[in-house]
Amino acid sequence: MIKYLTRNKIDIDKYDACISNSINSRIYASSWYLDIITDDWDALIMDDYTFVMPLPRRKKYGLNYIYLPSWTQQLGVFSNSEIDEKIILNFLSKIPKKYLLVDCFLNSGNKFSSENVIKRINYILPLNTDFKSIKKSYNKNRKRISNKEFGDFRIEKNGNIDAFLELYMNQELNFKTHKDSVEKLKKLVNSNNELVHIWNVFKDEEIIAGLVWLKSKNRITYLVPISSDKGKNENIPTFLVNELINEFQNSDYILDFEGSMVDGVAKFYKSFGAIKEEYYFFKQKRLF
Repeated sequence: MIKYLTRNKIDIDKYDACISNSINSRIYASSWYLDIITDDWDALIMDDYTFVMPLPRRKKYGLNYIYLPSWTQQLGVFSNSEIDEKIILNFLSKIPKKYLLVDCFLNSGNKFSSENVIKRINYILPLNTDFKSIKKSYNKNRKRISNKEFGDFRIEKNGNIDAFLELYMNQELNFKTHKDSVEKLKKLVNSNNELVHIWNVFKDEEIIAGLVWLKSKNRITYLVPISSDKGKNENIPTFLVNELINEFQNSDYILDFEGSMVDGVAKFYKSFGAIKEEYYFFKQKRLF
């Protein structure tokens, strides 16, 4: 039986245990992350938290809807048990009818067919061998860049939040991210959660690049990379990816690049030997 529970009715210990122990665990679905990133969220719960599905929700102009929170690539159904198509469709059918619009990203472990679903592309890189072996899978250009001497700069692996945000906001002028997304990012980096990491790169005391990444059960999530033109000219984005790989080589971790459907970005991720991972976008209008 699937039950719909509002945030204040959820047993958070049981919920988080399900997310942490699930075969398709994603940090985005953790209660602490959802509390920061979403406006509000509830959940569908099955069999005493054997299966769970978080539901980020909003209400605007009197309209209740399930929405796609910023900085959250994959949610959906989570469990330590097998998740088959029947279970996924059953969960989707149990989203309360008061939500007249439903937009949600499901995770790569939620494989199913529906007229309301669109496949999306992510790229991941297993880190279960040494850095030298991983680098053999780089494309020719990425090998060339990685083998050259990087410029004179320093990296702070316990990066200053204000410095990162200043660079982000300077670059933000070019990207025009929604104000709400920026505010949620600020809350995340100021959360003091040990799973949220900030790396900053400086040249001549000027910050030229930064990265927010997340560490969870078995994934290193490449969440928010940012670089000035000077940083790009110094190939700092490549340096930061190499640094992550070097730090977590010979482990069970997967480097999750979080995308991308943008050709240029996808090409950059693939150049490290990353492999394609499909996940799913479910969209349903219930207006009539």
